[in-house]
Amino acid sequence: MSEGSVQLTIQAGVASVVFDRPQARNAMTWAMYEQLMSICRQLQTDKHVRVVTFRGAGGEAFVAGTDIEQFKAFQSGQDGVVYEQQIEICIGLLESLPMPTVALVEGWAIGGGLIIATACDFRIATTGSRFGVPIARTLGNCLSVANLTRLSSAFGPQRVKRMLMLAETLKADEALACGYLEQVCEPTALDAAASALCTRLMALAPVTQAMVKEGLRRIMINDLPDDEDLIRQCYGSHDFHEGVDAFVAKRAPDWKGR
Repeated sequence: MSEGSVQLTIQAGVASVVFDRPQARNAMTWAMYEQLMSICRQLQTDKHVRVVTFRGAGGEAFVAGTDIEQFKAFQSGQDGVVYEQQIEICIGLLESLPMPTVALVEGWAIGGGLIIATACDFRIATTGSRFGVPIARTLGNCLSVANLTRLSSAFGPQRVKRMLMLAETLKADEALACGYLEQVCEPTALDAAASALCTRLMALAPVTQAMVKEGLRRIMINDLPDDEDLIRQCYGSHDFHEGVDAFVAKRAPDWKGR
């Protein structure tokens, strides 16, 4: 399995983060999550960076979730608890960046990729982009309460139920209509749209932007209920292991409800 990489470049006050594993639709490996956390820690104190953009390499996907091959090593529900805790650390670092963040979505933003895009402040997508968490069809796992809260705040509870319980993926026009996206454009116009939004953001008061971000982050995380029992039950289930095996074998899962 190719480990892939997460790359950072900084130019003229704009930090560009690229998820670079296009042969796997930029599905995240453990190494890529570690690199993303390291980049966020670096950017946290960089006073020269005014905006950060996140983008997937290859034009086919932003990030198509976590690489499912890695879940074959999970043996118990506790492995799921540890995994979700690590994901929360990573997303928390991204979310707590003091400068505005922009996700540039081309193609699929699925599972963990959708969470990464949702943790950004603004999102621009191309016309063919798709958004979803189809785990009821694929893995049979679950999301943390924190990530459910992020998605519900961004999409509304009913759309989140459709994405998670019906395994639907939303098209770019619906994501725009519900306010999730700042803009939808043709692929050839994405660079110009990103540049225009970054220019607008860089012209405004950075302290105000940082305080708005931090205030909203505190509202989101305040009094989140414990969810370890839910995660442990789901990742420890027969269905989760069946989902992983079926996905890797490219066959339909046989759900047992246990």
